[in-house]
Amino acid sequence: MTTVSRASAPCFDALLGRALRGELGPDPLTRRIAVALSLIHSLRLDRAVGSCAVEPGALPAGTVEDCAGADVAALLAHPLLPVRVAALDAYLGDVMPHVPAHGAEPVTVPAGSSLERSRARAAAVVDLLDASPGGTVLVVGVVNSLLAELRLRGLTGIPCDLKGGTTEWGEPIGTDALGEVGRCDAVLASGMTLGNGTFDPLRRSAREHRKPLVMFAQTGSAVLPRFLDAGVAAVCAEPYPFFWLDGGPGTIHRYRADDGGTS
Repeated sequence: MTTVSRASAPCFDALLGRALRGELGPDPLTRRIAVALSLIHSLRLDRAVGSCAVEPGALPAGTVEDCAGADVAALLAHPLLPVRVAALDAYLGDVMPHVPAHGAEPVTVPAGSSLERSRARAAAVVDLLDASPGGTVLVVGVVNSLLAELRLRGLTGIPCDLKGGTTEWGEPIGTDALGEVGRCDAVLASGMTLGNGTFDPLRRSAREHRKPLVMFAQTGSAVLPRFLDAGVAAVCAEPYPFFWLDGGPGTIHRYRADDGGTS
């Protein structure tokens, strides 16, 4: 399989800088956002939609509306991180779409209810893990269908989320992901870590502990494949529209690193 061009940037901000300088594609000063959606935080650029999920009330009023018609360069330098993430996601999704020539493996999520489609997506995500039955997986950004899929495969999920709380099984959800990396066999993390600034610390910790890091991404689905072979072992990329928006079949895209992602 032809693999996606690997990132030489050491962190998200470095990748953002390369995009701003036009090193990854057309000069972003020449590109303008066509549509801005407040469903989560999504920006339409030609054929691509870039997304960054945020908590309710996290963005000042008018933020999304101000993005419509803006040039991409301005949004890549925006003071709000979620806007920068969504803009970079849209830009990379346009210049490097999810196609086999760029390393993407398309996987169909069949039609069905939201729960049925969530379970199908969970199975596709967990397939990317290199973990044997009896192993432990740190899950950063709790999704109950992923925890359920891990259980089905004889794996123990260690749930962690900045919001804390409990899982649907009443298990406590930790809030210190970095403190848990050393005691797991693999890490499964949401793309939302990009939008809250925790992705790079988590990636560094996984590399230091030599734990494979697998990302499941609606947020930053076109950004995270750029970190394959740079601390990310695999990515399940799910660009807009997401599985829970429609009952029909859809496509997600899986990527795998060449070196296992821990070097």
